[in-house]
Amino acid sequence: MGTVLAFDFGEKRIGVATGETLLASAHPLTVIRAESNDERFAAIGKLIAEWQPEQLVVGLPTHADGTPHEMTRLATKFAERLQKRFNLPVAMADERLSSLDAEARLRETGRNAKSAKPLLDAVAAQLILQTWFESLPHAAH
Repeated sequence: MGTVLAFDFGEKRIGVATGETLLASAHPLTVIRAESNDERFAAIGKLIAEWQPEQLVVGLPTHADGTPHEMTRLATKFAERLQKRFNLPVAMADERLSSLDAEARLRETGRNAKSAKPLLDAVAAQLILQTWFESLPHAAH
């Protein structure tokens, strides 16, 4: 129970969302744009200090049929680094459709692709977290 931070890992940007396990509701938070791993983890460290999460969730990208690819490996490595650095439990959540779904949701709000781009990764992280909440045993389906 408590606050959860979710990450949509990308090589250029990391989308971040937050949510509460009690409410099982996720919200886009921010997008981290940093070149080096040190800068990325410093930004994540600030978010963890601010939000005090009890759980972290990382989107697990795979091919449509569920087979892994290069980003699967990179996201898994990112999750391992989060766990080691911040000593918090890290779960992986299926993110196969999160980016497409995020684009569709932003279009529904009347945003075009250009104005939606800065939000896209944070909304994708929101969808990853929502997927994770819905996969929990106590979740009401």
